[in-house]
Amino acid sequence: MGRRPARCYRYQKNKPYIKSRYCRGVPESKIRIYDVGAKKAPVDLFPFVAHLVCDEKQQISSEALEAARVAINKHLGKTVGKDNYHIRMRAHPYHVLRANKMLSCAGADRLSSGMRHSYGKPIGVAARVDIGQILLSVRAKDQHEPHVIEAIRRGKFKFAGRQKILKSLKWGFTKYHREDYVRMRRSGELSADGNIVKVHNRRGPLEKSTLFQAGQE
Repeated sequence: MGRRPARCYRYQKNKPYIKSRYCRGVPESKIRIYDVGAKKAPVDLFPFVAHLVCDEKQQISSEALEAARVAINKHLGKTVGKDNYHIRMRAHPYHVLRANKMLSCAGADRLSSGMRHSYGKPIGVAARVDIGQILLSVRAKDQHEPHVIEAIRRGKFKFAGRQKILKSLKWGFTKYHREDYVRMRRSGELSADGNIVKVHNRRGPLEKSTLFQAGQE
């Protein structure tokens, strides 16, 4: 018996059902890599970021998430080069999907129990997503903006329902708007820490404080 079509599991009908000591034998998620591309690129290198935002309350299977990741990675690898972008998948599939497996061979009606003991066996996993939830984000340089948006548009076809592509006003994967980010980096309030930033905690000796030396409180 093959996989059921994803339309059978598109809507959030039941409670979250996760892998646990009671729910065993769950197949592995198809998506295993959530960060692709130049994931160690410093935070200052990729200021532009675009998000794919879900517009429906639904479930997205791990197969669909993996297919979207592959499609986006392929397009960006060809157009901008593998060192010029960073994709982050932000929906994680934890919800276990079940199916009451039926026999469909000849003479199955004698063997099958119909709807008796019909609680299904795990067949896969899906991510439960809400309206306005970010499914994936891509950061890159400003000149690669059209390629990033086209890549996300191609990845969008792997999902059911409606999604929107949003261009962020923030710097990379940080929570700061671009103007604030530039100002705070210059003043020493923020310091680069890999692909994110650290906020100065205003502790320690004054002679070592970059903020104090810059004349700030």
